Amino acid sequence: MNSSNDMIPPDRASAAAVSATSMPPRSGVRRWSRRRGVTGFFAALAVVGFAAAMVAPTGVALADPAAPDENETAYSLALEDTQNLTVTVEGATIAPVQRGSFSVYVTPKPTPTPTPEPAAEESSGGGGPLFYTGGGAPAEWMAAAGIPEGDRGYVDYIVSKESGWNPNAVNTSSGASGLVQALPCSKVPGNCFDPVDNLRWANGYATGRYGSWAGAYDFWTRNHWW
Repeated sequence: MNSSNDMIPPDRASAAAVSATSMPPRSGVRRWSRRRGVTGFFAALAVVGFAAAMVAPTGVALADPAAPDENETAYSLALEDTQNLTVTVEGATIAPVQRGSFSVYVTPKPTPTPTPEPAAEESSGGGGPLFYTGGGAPAEWMAAAGIPEGDRGYVDYIVSKESGWNPNAVNTSSGASGLVQALPCSKVPGNCFDPVDNLRWANGYATGRYGSWAGAYDFWTRNHWW
């Protein structure tokens, strides 16, 4: 009997049995089954690898956040601040940028030490001789100038009228200087303000122009100058 429930003759049945026992094993079917198993294993492995590749970047991103850019400069920060604007109808609202405070120390300039100026010497107008500071008395000066004792009364009268016996007297209008008001002061040899030098010159002037101190006195009393 076959699969269709047909009766098979005995001789054909035995022949079928012999052929069934003598047929070689179905190695082709067994080899196909092994190849399908290997292919399925690699397909599963590929699926697992693809899933790992999809999940791995997310895990790395969660584990290690990206480090901030270390090349930030003052210019790049200022540029970001200026670009962060909120523009309205009225214009742009710019938030003030907070800057660090700092102080600058400036070395002060040293104050220069003033150079003392030399003391100005007292002199007559026009840079004349030095004023007299030696002291003394009229009698001593007349004696040192060589004026005879008999003429000293005339000298005392004229000098008292001219300068009041002040060796440093100067006429502000004419510039006449010294005891007898010599004009100009430079005509007196030595120092015009030295009383001895002034009287020595006056002694020669009185005798040379008026003949004597008595003649000089007479002229002075009539003219009030000599």
